[in-house]
Amino acid sequence: MQTVRVKTARGGRVRSTTPAEDRYIVLSAKRNRRTTAQQVANQFLAASGKQISRKTVARRLRGGGLYARRPVVCAPLTRQHRTARLQWCREHHNWTEQDWACKLFTDESRFSLSSDCRRQLIWHESGTAYRPENIQEKDRYPTCSIMV
Repeated sequence: MQTVRVKTARGGRVRSTTPAEDRYIVLSAKRNRRTTAQQVANQFLAASGKQISRKTVARRLRGGGLYARRPVVCAPLTRQHRTARLQWCREHHNWTEQDWACKLFTDESRFSLSSDCRRQLIWHESGTAYRPENIQEKDRYPTCSIMV
């Protein structure tokens, strides 16, 4: 039995996925932005029966406008935190430069003794880093740390 190879219109290597499969890959990554390229490849294998590499998945996601980036990390604020911040701002909105000159702002750095290296990545489009689905609420330093 002889295998027939179909050449692309531009020549070169035959693509391993169709445009419809490319859309499926992008959609599955958008459904759960915290999945890895390998997990998306495994989902694709289960759905279609075709084996593709994680590099192929990453290329298809880049073609669909999704890039692997670290999520923006913010401290979770309760309703009381928000209310207190808003009240403070309202009390100090009319301060002059002389009022602010009496205040000391320090530049401190916090060094965490835990091993949180933030290696978890998410898939998101360019310019959408601060959308709610791309933000990870997290207590920044729940373990031992040093302020310098």
